[in-house]
Amino acid sequence: MQCLRAACVGGPNVSRGRRSLPVMASSSSKVNVLVVGSGGREHSLAWKLSQSLICKHLYCAPGNPGTETEPNVTNVGINVAKHGDVVEFCREKNVGLVVVGPEVPLVAGLADDLQAAGVPTWGPSARAAQLEGSKAFMKDICRKYNIPTAAYEKFTDPARAKAFIKSLGAPIVVKASGLAAGKGVVVARTVEEAFQAVDDMLVTKVFGNAGDELVIEEFLDGEEVSFFALVDGEAAVPLVSAQDHKAVGDGDTGPNTGGMGAYSPAPAMNEIIFKQVMDEIIYRTAQGMAAEGAPFRGTLFAGLMIKDGKAKLLEHNVRFGDPECQGLMARCDSDLTEALLRATQGNLDDVKLLWKPEAALTVVMAANGYPGNYPKGSIISGLDRVTTAKVFHAGTSRNTAGQVVSSGGRVLNITALGKDVAEAQAQAYKAVKQIEWADAYYRSDIGWRAVARLQAAATAKGH
Repeated sequence: MQCLRAACVGGPNVSRGRRSLPVMASSSSKVNVLVVGSGGREHSLAWKLSQSLICKHLYCAPGNPGTETEPNVTNVGINVAKHGDVVEFCREKNVGLVVVGPEVPLVAGLADDLQAAGVPTWGPSARAAQLEGSKAFMKDICRKYNIPTAAYEKFTDPARAKAFIKSLGAPIVVKASGLAAGKGVVVARTVEEAFQAVDDMLVTKVFGNAGDELVIEEFLDGEEVSFFALVDGEAAVPLVSAQDHKAVGDGDTGPNTGGMGAYSPAPAMNEIIFKQVMDEIIYRTAQGMAAEGAPFRGTLFAGLMIKDGKAKLLEHNVRFGDPECQGLMARCDSDLTEALLRATQGNLDDVKLLWKPEAALTVVMAANGYPGNYPKGSIISGLDRVTTAKVFHAGTSRNTAGQVVSSGGRVLNITALGKDVAEAQAQAYKAVKQIEWADAYYRSDIGWRAVARLQAAATAKGH
């Protein structure tokens, strides 16, 4: 088994009073960068990567109306599903670093094809991307390499799945094994609700082929935390923690979504849990993938459930989370382009990322009706009036008159910094209210757990 080197010991480093600090003084020649994707995550990556001292120019494929307004960024209309076209573009523009944002092209092997063509690419191979592409594969890796996670079984037959559910009772979790844009998970509070989820996924095929196989697992309660690490198969650099809000409604009610908001850091993550996560989840996953002959090289996300001071793995993603990435990019105080370029060269040991001490909070403005049916094409204005936050475009386009309009479910990501989560929350919602969009829907309580902790601490101090 491959021995992993801890490229960052003792957790993420918080910078004090410095801004735009590079990973290290660099004599590297400047490189052209390509970001693959069109969402809010990709906008935030393009925004951050293009600020690098070594970024000559950044291209975004296909990008969105937000990325096209960033300095030193150009949208390009290549079809990223045609890997040969992406390779040819990289050759024409002398691209020295590709960062793949979404999971779908990674699972489809885009990183493999780029690497085979000699293009430095940040993102795992198709085999390693199965950690996200197949929940069944991920759970089997957990079982084989003793990674703490919920007990589970896999099913392709509805009758057997329902018999298993009946034997365990509710609450219980039903997951489509394949890619379902973050919506293929049902936390069933009753057996009947679980049965319905089985029928929806296996019989009705609401998630298409993603529901050909189900993972049914025990329900874990506690507090969810998002954990990220840069992994190159032999080394791992942890990033700062975050907390996502999956449910569509205030108070974490309603169906799951791709994420309605996030904040960083997550107060539930302490140094003891941090070490446990690195030792028992990140390193064991990386060691396991290396032993399987599919070493992981890319951004590894661990969705955690924390209870009684211990973390269990809910899921792995093989890329930056969305909307967590937006807050991480706002807090990152290092040259990310140089960091990722070094990582692609096998030099992740040299990378030491610094982070702003401020908290970051992102509010997702979605189209009314999301995650169900929602309108498209409604005009969005007032974006230029926002002064208290950064607006990342997630699901926008331009109409024939050149106006920004909605074109997806999650449409805008409003990211603000503050001395703590409460201040970042206030700044983000102030910006939300400056935007004019008739079909907007958003949660009004992003960050509520962290704010409640702050209020409780203030009350206790007052006494």
